[in-house]
Amino acid sequence: MSDVVIVGGGPAGLSTALFTAKDGLETAVFDTDETWMHKAKLYNYLAIEEIGGTEFIDRSRDQVKRFDADLRIGEEVTDVEQDEDGFTIRTDDGEYDATYVVFATGTATELPEQLGCEITEEGLVDVDLNMRTSIENAFAVGSMIRDQKWEAIISAGDGGAAALQILSNEAGEPVHDFDTPDEE
Repeated sequence: MSDVVIVGGGPAGLSTALFTAKDGLETAVFDTDETWMHKAKLYNYLAIEEIGGTEFIDRSRDQVKRFDADLRIGEEVTDVEQDEDGFTIRTDDGEYDATYVVFATGTATELPEQLGCEITEEGLVDVDLNMRTSIENAFAVGSMIRDQKWEAIISAGDGGAAALQILSNEAGEPVHDFDTPDEE
């Protein structure tokens, strides 16, 4: 059983995975590798002068893997159900259990809708400032929560917000993921 399953591996999903895996939660990312980032060229991402979208995704995946996240590239999630123990995530390859689920599937809202997450009049998944949906321990990030604000840096921030809420839930108090260099 994973602590966190993330459905989608663009900037929002990988940002969530980076925080949760780095902070010791067993994290799995299911990614069809159909992110719009493969068509992007980033000039507006803080601290990166210029990078192609595919290179950005590859570097992000490498960073997440360094913290032992389970990346399942090409494995599509077909269903998510909630039960008393958390969530069951289904793919054509099997079933997986998780305490938390994070939807990061671009504008595709079918899975959160099937789970029962509230949807806005605009057809977006309704979340609070911490990316929580109306379903306990289910989160939504990125393009599915923001009408026409599809910037990679915004999506990555959404992923960070979801991850911090998950980490806070686990700790029972607010968590701030702020690293400092080791002193010599």
